[in-house]
Amino acid sequence: MQRRLVLLTPLATALVATGCASLSPAKGLSPAHWDAFNRAQIEGLIASLGKGSPGYNAARPPYVVFDWDNTSVFLDIEEASLIYQLENLAFGATPAQLEVALRKNIPKKDFLPAYNSAAGRPVNIDLVVPDIVASYTWLYQNCSALKGSQPLAAVKLNPHYIAFTTKVRYLYEAIGDTFDHDTAYPWVTYLFAGMTEAQVRKLTADTVAWQLKEPVAKVKWTSPAALPGQAGVVSVSWKNGLRLQPEMQELYAAFRNAGFDVWVCSASFVDVIKEISSNPAFGYNNPPDRVLAMELERDANGVIQPEFRRGYDQTQGPGKTKNIQRFLVSKYGYGPSFIAGDSEGDQNMMADFADTKKVLIVNRLRDPKTDIGKFSAMAVQNYGKPDTRYLLQGRDDNTGQWVASQLHTPLGATQGKALK
Repeated sequence: MQRRLVLLTPLATALVATGCASLSPAKGLSPAHWDAFNRAQIEGLIASLGKGSPGYNAARPPYVVFDWDNTSVFLDIEEASLIYQLENLAFGATPAQLEVALRKNIPKKDFLPAYNSAAGRPVNIDLVVPDIVASYTWLYQNCSALKGSQPLAAVKLNPHYIAFTTKVRYLYEAIGDTFDHDTAYPWVTYLFAGMTEAQVRKLTADTVAWQLKEPVAKVKWTSPAALPGQAGVVSVSWKNGLRLQPEMQELYAAFRNAGFDVWVCSASFVDVIKEISSNPAFGYNNPPDRVLAMELERDANGVIQPEFRRGYDQTQGPGKTKNIQRFLVSKYGYGPSFIAGDSEGDQNMMADFADTKKVLIVNRLRDPKTDIGKFSAMAVQNYGKPDTRYLLQGRDDNTGQWVASQLHTPLGATQGKALK
């Protein structure tokens, strides 16, 4: 029952960056894979607002806000953590608790036709969750990683293991494509139910260490025909091979050394982002209390519950702006000077603050009808103009590395382009 890894293109360089030396503002950013204009614009911002500038006031420092997934790193740490959870059965929930988490706020309508079973039948939450819970119950009772006695290597040979892992990952994709962001974004965080912050942070550190050794590739899983269940046989694919981003590690340090406060605002779970952004081994060195991210309720013992934290806004789309206003503008009295992001989930915060001087967009060829697609087009049109707000930074998804231009090269492609 081996899974097949489909490698679309070989990894040219093992980009395992684990640290970043402190940077003197006077030295500027190293060229690395920066687009030269983008680098110069950000160096100018640091020089004009940082502690070397005439108007700098340490009591009222400028601050910056970074998105995390596909901005500060290559790929998505929340998605990578889910794969690690599945591969290692690193769950804290009982079967009954997991069922609650899986069904949380998900409508009963059929998923998009792209998520029909191999036989072409529509699938919905009421078909796939019983299959997942049945397989998880077997694993829960038999695997030593949960409440059983068999080693993980042994249970991996059982069809319940592949059925469980595939259908959970399939469900994540189906929910994300079928339903709105308010429904889909928090869903994956509920799978941490029954765990503590320490457990999630360890899982995250283990995930990063594992991912840095994985090739950049597209992976496909298919559930076993021997155990079709109610949903039938389903398949799912995704990109693997998360990489740390040296240019971002250096930029975090450059802002800090110049007297800026650095914040992360992410749609991933807060404990996941606290770990990857603050663990010295990963090179960003951002304090864990400088993170705004998805929050869940916890019981009196700190055990995570499958319920979004009451009174909090989701940290995606308009919710990012709301969290920055609530926690940062109220603290500083003004908005961020610089924002970095890559997706529609970041486009609101990119546009909503008059104090923002520069916005860095990691180019992922966003839909031109979206705001971030329009901002990307503005970055192309205004390239070279010193008063431009939007900066478009290129990336090659075959390696996970930035490129010294605005161009994005998708995984499997050989040529990059600036706009979709």
